Amino acid sequence: MSGCLLAGAMMIALSGNGFRLEWTHSVERVAWREDWRIEGGLLHLRRAAVKGSGAGMEPGEGAVLKDGWWAWSPDLPPQPELLLAASGATGGGWRICDAGGCRELGRASGAPIRLRPCP
Repeated sequence: MSGCLLAGAMMIALSGNGFRLEWTHSVERVAWREDWRIEGGLLHLRRAAVKGSGAGMEPGEGAVLKDGWWAWSPDLPPQPELLLAASGATGGGWRICDAGGCRELGRASGAPIRLRPCP
């Protein structure tokens, strides 16, 4: 089964119902990634990982260090949408990745991007 995300007015077709959200922290310049799944019209956070720690980037409870990444399963209720800030200060944007590859959003400074499942 394929999934679909709306990023503002843009539709992103996914190869399945799961995707990875990746970005670089704007202050610490450290990579961060989260694994999400679309279920029942909501976004479910399955796993988070950070390639280090620093200001506002502490690994979550139960984090395990593996291959240089602190990874854990956050306790976050399902979300109807995510707001992705587009500061233009990270040298890159948000990357949405699945088995079909990655797409970049919000590289330049601008309004936040609303990311939500397609209706």
